[in-house]
Amino acid sequence: MAQRFGGEFSPQGKSDNGEGGVLKGKRRSQAGGRVNLLFIVPLVLIWPAFTSDPTGLALYLAALGLLLLAAWLTREGILAQEAYEARKLARRPKLPRKIFASVLTGMGLGLAGFAGDGGLFEPLIFAITGAVLHSFAFGVDPMEDKGMEGVDLFQTDRVARAVEEAEKHLSRMTDAIKRAGERNVEARVDAFVQTARTLFRTVEEDPRDLTAARKYLSVYLQGARDATVKFADIYSRGRDPQVKADYLALLDDLEGNFAARTEKLMRDDRSDLDVEIEVLRARLKQEGLRSPDPET
Repeated sequence: MAQRFGGEFSPQGKSDNGEGGVLKGKRRSQAGGRVNLLFIVPLVLIWPAFTSDPTGLALYLAALGLLLLAAWLTREGILAQEAYEARKLARRPKLPRKIFASVLTGMGLGLAGFAGDGGLFEPLIFAITGAVLHSFAFGVDPMEDKGMEGVDLFQTDRVARAVEEAEKHLSRMTDAIKRAGERNVEARVDAFVQTARTLFRTVEEDPRDLTAARKYLSVYLQGARDATVKFADIYSRGRDPQVKADYLALLDDLEGNFAARTEKLMRDDRSDLDVEIEVLRARLKQEGLRSPDPET
């Protein structure tokens, strides 16, 4: 079935890159391109594997497995680093995926070299060179927490669990809406996802906001997920324009409420800061110390 494509130059279309557009604030993931090549290039080992003796077959297939595992770890490591860099407060990844991927790349190349040559010196060169080049090409994992000084780790862990569950609801929404086969509806869902993630980042930066935002991260997102799944199922069968209009109106309401909650949390955080500043100035005055001039 043909799909309608929306965009800046289509009828009734809007640019995806304008202010408030779907792609505002999004960055292209680096987990593609070169990473995809890591899954393709090792496949050349299949030919020598099945033209070798049983020992060579086992060694080549083991090397292939190590290289494919290294490719998968590289991709997961890049995604983990992108999530780390997107947050002002972040824990370092528990598993240094890219470092392990470099080691596995070296092992895989070394094993392939041993299977083809049978010696020890050349495979060792392959292993060291492969591991070093992989590290230069893709870097290493973040090795320390970011912005965690003075942060309540218990509260931070609670927020991390809540955000993780909320992200699952968003993933279900984006997966389900594809069944509707409407690009403009997918774009609206993507816009809501970005708005919801802005709220997530606000709560992560101040875990005290979790109580005020908990319903948004759980109840409201569960409702949005269920409504999206039901809409995709119904609309894919009948393509009723009224059903589509009702669902888009729901998305508008959800996005407006999430944006309003985010703004309120940010105002409350600023109010808390102003109160702390005034309290500190009062204490300095009581101690006979001069309050610093904010203009200087």
